[in-house]
Amino acid sequence: MTIVKTKPLPKKPSCEQFIDMFPQPFVVIDQDYNILASNKAYQRHYNVSPDELLGRHCYEVSHHSEVPCSQHGEHCPLEEVFTTSKPTQVMHIHYKKDGKEEYVQLQAMPILSDDGEVLYMGESFQTINQAKNKDNILVGRSPAFLQMSSLLLRVAQSRSTVLLLGESGVGKESAAKYIHHYSEHREAPFKVVDCSSLDAGLIEIELFGYEKGAFGSASKPKQGIIEAANGGTLYLSEISNLPLPLQTKLLRVIESGMLRRLGDNKDIKVDVRVIAATTHNLQTLVTEGRFRQDLYYRLSAFPIRVPPLRERIDDVGVLAEHILGRLPEGERHIPLSSNVIAKLMSYDYSGNITELQNILERAVILACDDILRPEHIVKESIKKPGSAAGPETPEEKEISEDILLTRRNRLTKRNVMEALQKTFGHRSQAAKLLGISERTLYRYIQRMR
Repeated sequence: MTIVKTKPLPKKPSCEQFIDMFPQPFVVIDQDYNILASNKAYQRHYNVSPDELLGRHCYEVSHHSEVPCSQHGEHCPLEEVFTTSKPTQVMHIHYKKDGKEEYVQLQAMPILSDDGEVLYMGESFQTINQAKNKDNILVGRSPAFLQMSSLLLRVAQSRSTVLLLGESGVGKESAAKYIHHYSEHREAPFKVVDCSSLDAGLIEIELFGYEKGAFGSASKPKQGIIEAANGGTLYLSEISNLPLPLQTKLLRVIESGMLRRLGDNKDIKVDVRVIAATTHNLQTLVTEGRFRQDLYYRLSAFPIRVPPLRERIDDVGVLAEHILGRLPEGERHIPLSSNVIAKLMSYDYSGNITELQNILERAVILACDDILRPEHIVKESIKKPGSAAGPETPEEKEISEDILLTRRNRLTKRNVMEALQKTFGHRSQAAKLLGISERTLYRYIQRMR
């Protein structure tokens, strides 16, 4: 009898060996937020050993917190996975071991038993390196901001048409730039057309261009903005103002990638990603016959609502410092004091980020060489139509008389500061009150700095 020796079965790989195959940080967590396993990329990212991670709560490591992130208003992927048994994606702010803040895009997935019960959650993440260009990044850390940013990042990696919805001044163009920046076509052109600022004839020329002889003054052909955006992104602000005939032409570009210049009979092939934005309800406009239904469906393939500032009021402090960093002489007022931030957070911002920027520009002028204080944060009261032409108030009369007395000699810093305070930082109104030109006032303010 021949005895055949069989090789022993190889030892099954461990969970750690499996998850080490992931190039991105990966961690396995149970329903009680305990870390059960982590790969080497996760350990390197947080600069901790496996023994330091096992048994710790995930929110302790990534959020430096004593309670789950959902108790701070964030969307907790673990709670959603165990509730729905489905994968999810979300953007969070994590903290590395040195306390440095970072934006991460989380991908969470359920690990199921044989009968479909969720046993654990597997989670990987990608660090989002914010753009260096101050003009094309979004700033914030509130739950509403992170939820929006997560959607923007997800759609950025596709070529889907996007519809941005939101009030005036919320930063829809910045959101469009964010999508473009994180797309594969970030090096290609990003072109903007404001559909509300041009009449029907001009907007057709701007978008589609024209051939020589298309009209009287067309002495040579002109490329339209859609052509100029070839390979990149076309951002259409206030798409609801696009005339119906041009909606048909735009739909053809989106569906077939073909356009025709004004006065031409040849088609031009383009590859353009369209991002549209509006402050209006397009569904209502469709019902009223003022917007094409087929174009609406194409544009709204991936609608994203950009939240108003009042819904992300916790972002006001970081937004204010970001805006100050872009203003002349504004950076020297950073960081803002807690009293100034509290004053800024007390407003509801019906004008959203645009209103916040106006308030900060006014504050920098009022602060002059001084430290920026709460009294420099002045919110303009919107007057009813016709009220601006009313009689001079006693305070305005008093300052006017004071200024007239000193004008015979020379302008003083006190006069200028009083005029700016009385006019809520409006240079043109302050100059009128001082009896000088706005340019003279501007030069005087520059010397005061």
